[in-house]
Amino acid sequence: MLKNYLKIAWRSIWKHKLFSTINSIGLAIGLSASFVIGAMIYYDLTFDKFHPDSEHIYRITTEFTTPEGKFYNPGVTVPLAEKLKNDTPGLKEVAPVFTSYPLHVKNATTEKLFKNPEFVVYADKEYFNNFEYEWLAGSKEVIFNNPNEVVLSENRARKYFPEKQLNEIIGSALIYNDTIPVSVTGIVANFKQRTDIVFEEFISMKTADNKDMSNLVENAGWGNTSSASQLFVKLSEKTNLVTIRSELGKIAKEFADPETISYDQTRKFHLQPLSELHFDPNYYTFDFDSGRASKPVLISLGFIALFLLLLGCINFINLNTAQATQRAKEIGIRKTLGSSKKQLIFQFLGETFFLTLFAAVLSFFLSFWLLKIFSDFIPEGISFQLFKEPMVIISILLLLIIVTFLSGFYPAMVLSQFRPASVLKSQFLRKGDKSSLRKYLTVFQFVIAQIFIIGTLLVGKQLNYLMSKDMGIKTDAIVHIRTPWQTPSLDKRIRLEEEIRNLPQVAKTSLSSNPPASFSTNSSHVTFFDDEKEVKTELQFLYGDKNYLDLYDIDILSGRKQLNDTIQEIVINESYMKLLGFKTPENAIGKTIKMSDKIIPIVGVMEDFNQRSLKSRIEPMAFAGDWYREKFSRFNTLHLALSKENSEKWSETIGEIESVYKSIYPDADFTVTFMDDMIKRFYEQERKTAVLLNWATGLSILISCLGLLGLVIHTTERRTKEIGIRKVLGASVLQLNVLLSSEFLKLVGIAF
Repeated sequence: MLKNYLKIAWRSIWKHKLFSTINSIGLAIGLSASFVIGAMIYYDLTFDKFHPDSEHIYRITTEFTTPEGKFYNPGVTVPLAEKLKNDTPGLKEVAPVFTSYPLHVKNATTEKLFKNPEFVVYADKEYFNNFEYEWLAGSKEVIFNNPNEVVLSENRARKYFPEKQLNEIIGSALIYNDTIPVSVTGIVANFKQRTDIVFEEFISMKTADNKDMSNLVENAGWGNTSSASQLFVKLSEKTNLVTIRSELGKIAKEFADPETISYDQTRKFHLQPLSELHFDPNYYTFDFDSGRASKPVLISLGFIALFLLLLGCINFINLNTAQATQRAKEIGIRKTLGSSKKQLIFQFLGETFFLTLFAAVLSFFLSFWLLKIFSDFIPEGISFQLFKEPMVIISILLLLIIVTFLSGFYPAMVLSQFRPASVLKSQFLRKGDKSSLRKYLTVFQFVIAQIFIIGTLLVGKQLNYLMSKDMGIKTDAIVHIRTPWQTPSLDKRIRLEEEIRNLPQVAKTSLSSNPPASFSTNSSHVTFFDDEKEVKTELQFLYGDKNYLDLYDIDILSGRKQLNDTIQEIVINESYMKLLGFKTPENAIGKTIKMSDKIIPIVGVMEDFNQRSLKSRIEPMAFAGDWYREKFSRFNTLHLALSKENSEKWSETIGEIESVYKSIYPDADFTVTFMDDMIKRFYEQERKTAVLLNWATGLSILISCLGLLGLVIHTTERRTKEIGIRKVLGASVLQLNVLLSSEFLKLVGIAF
């Protein structure tokens, strides 16, 4: 029986090669899109699912509420960990960690230096109780009893000690930043599964008390929150989540800072589930280079895959129902010979599955190709290897069964309902036919295709607007270079500026802090007061020398710039001026603000500019000099305006700048950032969305047009005699084209 079904299915497919090809290509495109998008969704949804008791593990985060809005910090105040350990029942583990960014680490024996090691943290034993690692050397029972101990991951151990076996590395010495000697007491295997817990080196917390992190630990107070201080907890199985949240709320109120309360600011501690680390847009993870996943984006991608798959299924339904009359005699004879309706349905579903299976094989090749094309837009971990995972294989098989049912069930029902007597009398075309359903499905196809077209046009126009809109600052031919933070000498930075300023292609220079539009912020609480009112608010600060505003073409609307680089005067922007209630810039000149018991005069008002992307509002801001130069300098970045006259020589100029930089900072990495590139980074997600939409639009149009092509071919073949008679009666080719196309053009017009 099965052999006969397969033989008949193959004969039917081969007999209608064109329609079978159209069906296969449509289904293959839909399936390949589903496979790729499904792999992306599966990849992101399976992060950190492998940890024992992962559903009970949480990261505690901080939310600040101010009159300006809400602000989020993945870190917590340092004393919170000890408070939870001592006074909060129901917590199985409380594991604080301090993230650290050493300049370098040295193998004490070979003296080989490794620059900028990533994913280094200070931790204690509780961390390894919270997250279960496989111990390759040493054990968690004997670690971190003393300061100056470190546990390495397998990858990091093999990197630092390539000549030794893992068990021989125990007891070996490393030196961090030339000042922190540590001994290796354990080696753990790297997590094989997908995770955001990417730490590679664990230094004992007791080392942080007196070494590299001493400033953060010693000055730990309830009023200080640093993103470097992170806290993981594991709840006991019977612990009520509401109870822990309530306790965190009580702690936040008990240790609230009176000064922040006076500014109408409040603080809350939140329990962030481990499964949400990968998705929560308010709090970043530990690998800054990996893109954050977004659940709304994944849902949107899921709908795109669904619609593309539906378009392929609609093609199948339309073409198979259109071909019904060609198989009527076959069905009539089968029924006459005793075939039941059930057997016919299974046969036609079998044909559909056979075709779907062929489309699936084709779609695997398309999926491999699509993954190559989108390699720059998707995380590195998403590869064709994902299709080997059992869950993905099961999902694909289930999808093929669903597609077979969606594509084949209705045509099978239509074909199996033909009556033998009517077929033999050539009366099998029943009143009304099934063309109305095909019309509805065709309209639906082109509705989806044109929604994609309209969406693509809108996103393209919006992205073009974002990229071309004037942000209020000069971005063309502007670059900045950061100097090493661990070398605080201002003299070296001044010397760097002087030498680079003398290069012929450098038009202007400024020694300052961050660019006017960047991902970094620096803000303080300030109070404005006069005889009539008092305004307390948070004010962003931008620090720069006297050349800074000219270099970025930021206009002074009223007043003047600071007299020198260190005098305590500020230039405020229009947004802060309006927040204070002044209608004109002139009215704000000469007024004062109070910050940390210091009275600071307002000497100028500068034009507003966007500090972030155009999706964010312009925040109140003040421009200031290098006020604390005696203790430390905020001027750590060199800003340059390159000459536009000989732009072809820019690469040569950058090489000369690097030579000057290396002569002053020989051990530091040289990185130059163009402002245009930084602005593009603001809209990275939008650019990726635009590319995906372009592909989705192209594929939806291709599938819809393939289906329309099949219907046009079928209609033309069915009306061959009519076309011949019309030509005999004098109809032109143009008239015949209009006749045959008008029906489908109406459907496309209705869809539009």
